[in-house]
Amino acid sequence: MENPALRALTLRHLQFFSVLVQEGHFGRAARRLAITQPALSNAIKQMEKLLGAQLLTRNTHRLEITPLGTEVLARTDFLVNTVDLALQDIHHVVQRGRALVRVGVIPSASTQLAAAINAFKPAEGPPVEFVWRDAPATVLLQEVREGRLDLALAAITEPPGGLTCIDLFQDPLVLVVRRDHPLARDGQVSWKAIGHERLVLFESGSMPALGEPARAQFSQGAQAPYHVRYSETLYALVRGGMALGLMPRLYTTSLHDPELTVLALQDPRIERRVVLVYRPGPMRNAAAQDFIHFLSEHLTQPKKLKVRRFARKAGPKLSPG
Repeated sequence: MENPALRALTLRHLQFFSVLVQEGHFGRAARRLAITQPALSNAIKQMEKLLGAQLLTRNTHRLEITPLGTEVLARTDFLVNTVDLALQDIHHVVQRGRALVRVGVIPSASTQLAAAINAFKPAEGPPVEFVWRDAPATVLLQEVREGRLDLALAAITEPPGGLTCIDLFQDPLVLVVRRDHPLARDGQVSWKAIGHERLVLFESGSMPALGEPARAQFSQGAQAPYHVRYSETLYALVRGGMALGLMPRLYTTSLHDPELTVLALQDPRIERRVVLVYRPGPMRNAAAQDFIHFLSEHLTQPKKLKVRRFARKAGPKLSPG
């Protein structure tokens, strides 16, 4: 049954709570909000009273969020971000005559997303302007949950909780070697064949979950792998003969190095899922919803994208993940 007191909660309550948790200090939060510290403290106490629950624990040295406060914060951040960005969208469409769509993408899938954006031509409504955010998949998923992004292309190994997820395509692991390496002759290689080789792979993203178990299973006394953050470092180690590079194939689409070659990695073939994710429910604007439909229909075949005008349908239903 609905609590009538909740209707007394305002956007300012939510904004104050969000900023206070970010700053972790009443004084800093009050300065950022341009209000007095007592006014902020009273607003938080009023919010707790209206909710009938303690959101924060306070003492002279520390400010901590309660477990219930953490749950409230997740919903608070979404509402605050959605309102702020919706106001920006309104200003943008009024002042510039363009709809904003905020998209996130893992760097390795940027080429596919750029091709999709170039092919997307809405037949209705104002022209669309895209705001890009490239980041690791874990960051993108969180920003979609928080309402900072309308949608994202991410690589996953497990279904992301709380988000609608549409599979787009598979991205297999491949091996990058020097062209003069004995393994380079066949164009493909098995995990068993590289069991004695030292590898280099990314320290974050999907590689720890995908590459490490297979490497450990087939390792035949090889030295511990190098773990790096950037593809340039990985290629440098391979080029210098210090290791063989293990990475998703998408990263190699822009690799044009006469010293290096890419081998298919088999037995077993290990793939990560590249997916389209977004929050279930109403979208911030119709342009974002149209683009989601466009991606779900066309990005499963990224090499065959053709420019076409996308007519908006009445009351479209977004595909469940």
